[in-house]
Amino acid sequence: VQLVESGGGLVQPGGSLRLSCAASGFTFSRYAMRWYRQAPGKDRELVGIIISVGISTNYADSMKGRFTISRDNAKNTVYLQMNSPKPKDKAVYYCNAQILGRDYWGQGTQVTVSS
Repeated sequence: VQLVESGGGLVQPGGSLRLSCAASGFTFSRYAMRWYRQAPGKDRELVGIIISVGISTNYADSMKGRFTISRDNAKNTVYLQMNSPKPKDKAVYYCNAQILGRDYWGQGTQVTVSS
């Protein structure tokens, strides 16, 4: 199992950024995928989850209406669209797959929100 995030970088407040996570080594379409993030000095928190049929749920109230998770099963890729990011969204963003009771993580991609 391999998860590779990309798309992070510097974004201005109010801008937009799309993160990608390319998956391999398992039957991607069968599994829910999650995005997490970890800000400096804080615990890793769940951003949201998208199940195999493409319904997503944002967990953190501060991200509702601004972040959207989607997936392309043909490309084995899950996305996190970040709209109107705020400085407090600065974090390393990770994608996650839970397969047969085991967690798999990517290496993470850094997002910095600053003008």
